[in-house]
Amino acid sequence: MAKKEKTEIEKLVPDTSVIIEGMVSRKVKAGEIRPGTILIHEAVIAELEHQANLNKTIGFLGLDEIKRLKELSAEYGFSLEFAGLRPHAAEIRQAKLGEIDALIRQLAFETGSTLMTADKVQAEVAQAKNIPTIFVEIEQMQHSIRMESYFDESTMSVHLRENVTPKAKKGMPGNWTFKEIDAKPLSREEVKEMSREIIEEAGVRRDGFVELERTGSTIVQLGPYRIVITRPPLSDGWEITAVRPVKKLSLEDYNLSDKLTHRIKEQAEGILIAGAPGMGKSTFAQALAEHYALQDKIVKTVEAPRDLLLPDTITQYAISHGSPQEIHDILLLSRPDYTIFDEMRNTADFELFADLRLAGIGLAGVVHATNPIDAIQRFVGRIELGVIPQIIDTVIFIKNGFVSKVLSLNMTVKVPEGMTEADLARPVVVVNDFETGKLEYELYSYGEETVVIPVSSLARSKSPIQQFAASALEAKMKEYVSNARVEMVSDRKCVVYVPEKEIARLIGKEGKNIAAIEEKLGVGIDVQPLSAKKAAAAEGEESNIAFDAQIGKKHVVFTVDSIFANKNVNILVDDDYVMSANIGKEGIFKISRKNKLGKVITDAVSSGSGLKVTVSNPA
Repeated sequence: MAKKEKTEIEKLVPDTSVIIEGMVSRKVKAGEIRPGTILIHEAVIAELEHQANLNKTIGFLGLDEIKRLKELSAEYGFSLEFAGLRPHAAEIRQAKLGEIDALIRQLAFETGSTLMTADKVQAEVAQAKNIPTIFVEIEQMQHSIRMESYFDESTMSVHLRENVTPKAKKGMPGNWTFKEIDAKPLSREEVKEMSREIIEEAGVRRDGFVELERTGSTIVQLGPYRIVITRPPLSDGWEITAVRPVKKLSLEDYNLSDKLTHRIKEQAEGILIAGAPGMGKSTFAQALAEHYALQDKIVKTVEAPRDLLLPDTITQYAISHGSPQEIHDILLLSRPDYTIFDEMRNTADFELFADLRLAGIGLAGVVHATNPIDAIQRFVGRIELGVIPQIIDTVIFIKNGFVSKVLSLNMTVKVPEGMTEADLARPVVVVNDFETGKLEYELYSYGEETVVIPVSSLARSKSPIQQFAASALEAKMKEYVSNARVEMVSDRKCVVYVPEKEIARLIGKEGKNIAAIEEKLGVGIDVQPLSAKKAAAAEGEESNIAFDAQIGKKHVVFTVDSIFANKNVNILVDDDYVMSANIGKEGIFKISRKNKLGKVITDAVSSGSGLKVTVSNPA
C-alpha cells in the first residue's frame, strides 16, 4: 500500500488511468509528489480525444485534468511537456488490448522517467521491465462527494443542472414536495466537477458501477444512489439526476391479505409488479426478493442499473453489461428458484422474461404502467396471446407505496362479453380482480387484431334505447309471470330472468309464447331462472356491490356501476358498519380523509382487505 510521503521525481509519465481519475493534480496539491517535469504521451491525448468525440464523460474528465496540470505547473514549479508520436486509429481502437499502455511504458523507459499508473497490470509489466513505477491503489481514494451533501433523510431525488438552483423531491412516494435546496445556481464547471467526482467514486467503491456509458449520457450506480448524467449535445446543458430509496420495507410491512400472501408463497411464479414512476415498485420488488431468500430459495436479479439494495446472498446481474442470451444461459445453468427482473423496458426484455418463464424459472418483473391492465398490454403484440397466462399469473399494482390492486389471469374458451352468438366462441384471456374474483377485462383476437375489453364498461354502456327496451320487455313478461328481470345483451338480444317454476308458462306449449314475443318485438330472448342473488335484490335485501377505491390527497374516491346512481350505500370494515354515503350520477362518491371515519376507510383501502360496500335494492 502506497504511503503518503513527499517524493522527489525528476521526470513523471502518467498513464490514462491516473489522468482520468485526477490523481496527478491531487497528489501534487497534497505535496505527495514533487515532479520536475511531467511528460504526457500523445497517445494519452489521442485516447482522451477519442472518448470526448464519442461524448463520453471519461474523455472530458481526462482533458480537464490536463488543463489543471497546466495551471498547476506555474504554481508548483514543474514543466508540462508532451512527447511521443500520436498513435494510429487502429491503436486507439485497440486501447483495451494494451496498445496505448505499451506506448506510454516505452516513453517512460526511453526517457528514464517514473511511470505513474492506477492499472495493476500496467504496473506489473512496467516493474518487470525495470521501469520505476508509482502504483496508486484506487481503493485509498474513497471519500464523500459533494452530491451526497444535497441528500437528507427525507430526500427521494436530487436534480442538479447548470445555471439552475439545486432542487430535490422530499417526502414519500405519492406524497412529496419539490423544493429548492440552495439559492445559488450551479455553474457548468460545478456540475462537470460533480460528474467527475461521481465517476471517480464509482471506480473506487465496491458498490459503485458505471452501468451505461453512451454518447451524451452516463448512468452510474453508487451505493444506494442511481445517478443519470447528461450533457450536450444530447441535452442542452450538463445535468445530474440522483435517485435514492427513502425507505426499506419487508413484505410484512405491506399488510397483504392472507389470500395474496398464500399466492406469493405457494403459487405465483409469473408476477408483474406495475405502477407509475416513483410509486414504490422497486421497493416492493426488493422486499419480495428478500422474502424469497429468507425462504431458503436461490434468488437472483436482472437489473439495469443494479439499484436494488439486497444482501450478499442474492446475486445481481446487470443486463447492460451482458446480452439477453448471456443472461438466459447463466440463469438456466445456475437454476435459481426465483429471479427479479427490474425493470423491463424494451421488446428484448419482455422476450427474455417470457423465455425464462416458459423454461420454468419463477419470475417477478417490474414494469411502468399507469393502471394494472397496462402492464399486461405491454406483452400484447410481443408475445402470442395464448401464451400470456402461462407467463403472467399475477399483476400487483403499486400506488403511493402500497398494493393498490391485484389481478389474476386465466385462459378459457367462451363467447366474449358483449357478443351473443355461440359460434363466436374463441380462446379468451380473462383478467379477474384477485381479491373479489370479479371479471374485469377480456383479451382475445378479433380479426387480425388483439383487443383488450374492459368488461365493466360493457355493463355501464347501455344506450337509452336498450334501457327503454329492457323496461318494455319487463312489462311484457309480467303478462305471463309474476316477476321478471331483463338484461339487454345487445340491441337484438336479451336475457330474461324469471322464477324457475314459471319458466314453462312463459315459453308456452312448444315455445309458442316466447316465439310470438320475439317476432313481435324483434328481439332474441334467452330465458333463465331468477338466481338467488337476483331474488334477494328483488325482495329488498341488502347485497354487496363491486367497487373500485382509490386514495387521493384529500379523499378516498369510490367508483361503482352507474346503475346504482342516486342510491344510498353502507360502508363496512371487517363487517362492522362505519358510515353511509349517497352515490352520484356517474357512480362515484367520495369520503374525506380528514375525519376519523375517513382514516379508518383509508387504512382498509391501503391494506386491501375487510372493506365492503352494500346497497339496498327495493323490489
